[in-house]
Amino acid sequence: MGSGSFRNFRNGFETVDGGQEKSSRPSKKNPGGKIAALVILAIVIAFLALNSAYEIKEQEQAVLITLGRAQAVTEPGLHFKIPFIQQVRKVNTTIQGFSIGYDTESNELNEEESLMITSDFNFIDVDFYVEYRYSDPVKALFASRAPLDILKNISQSCIRTVIGSYPVDDVLTTGKNEIQASIREMILNRLADQDIGIQLVNITIQDSEPPTAEVMEAFKAVESAKQGKETALNNANKYRNEQLPSAQAQADGIIKDAEARKMERINEATAQVARFNAMYAEYIKNPVITKQRMFYEAMENVLPGLKVVIEGSGGNMQTIYPLDSFTGNNETTSVENGEEAAQPDSVSGENTPAQD
Repeated sequence: MGSGSFRNFRNGFETVDGGQEKSSRPSKKNPGGKIAALVILAIVIAFLALNSAYEIKEQEQAVLITLGRAQAVTEPGLHFKIPFIQQVRKVNTTIQGFSIGYDTESNELNEEESLMITSDFNFIDVDFYVEYRYSDPVKALFASRAPLDILKNISQSCIRTVIGSYPVDDVLTTGKNEIQASIREMILNRLADQDIGIQLVNITIQDSEPPTAEVMEAFKAVESAKQGKETALNNANKYRNEQLPSAQAQADGIIKDAEARKMERINEATAQVARFNAMYAEYIKNPVITKQRMFYEAMENVLPGLKVVIEGSGGNMQTIYPLDSFTGNNETTSVENGEEAAQPDSVSGENTPAQD
């Protein structure tokens, strides 16, 4: 060892040149630093684990963005991504909605949206409710900055276009379904042209009324009259349906009676034709005898209903003889003024006056 230097092994120090002391024992590291490092490492690992997993619910879809490139993730469940390199943006695919013409929370009218003019130049307040859903999450996030605002503007434009082509009566009463269908078709066509990843589900008219109280009362009166008309028509149809079966039954009865009379007349005419033909056949055989027989039969049918009036020789006495006396029936004749009637001498009509 050089001069001025010594070692003190008892105290565990070593004296070096310059008189400085140096410990001969080994140095110990701080254990707290290791624990802190482990905690920081665990936090980093947990952070990376939490940021590498994401869950998609049943009514959701997600967009996975990898270095600016978007990809749709549609299957529900747990998925993984690369932290700091990939990002995930979720989109709710359930049916949602918004109102046009009124506030859904306060139910107050918004005249800037609801006031419209019809084809017959009448002002009217019409409220709508629009239902929509996101059909393509990638286009919904990247095709436009605000797809919901675009849908609302398109809806308002289509609503005013269609309402302006209908008269006020149709908007208030009977034309609502047709108006809704026309507006829906027009919005669907425009959304197809825009292709912003949003789909119209339905649009309905919530309420339609005139803008002033006086006009509203007049339209209510018109609506009441139309409802009365519908009620009267329904009652008339009900009465018609009740009366038609009985009237049909009566008509069927009349037709059946007519058919029966028709057959009766046909049968009677057929019988008369057969009788005439038989008589004509007999007439061909014996014309004279057949004529006499026909004459006598006709007289038998005609003469019993006749009465013969005979005047006396004095001119003031009348005697009534029934035809029965000429046919051989022995009945007393009625005589005016209580006198007996004179008996005929022959069928030729010669009579003797009654005796006093």
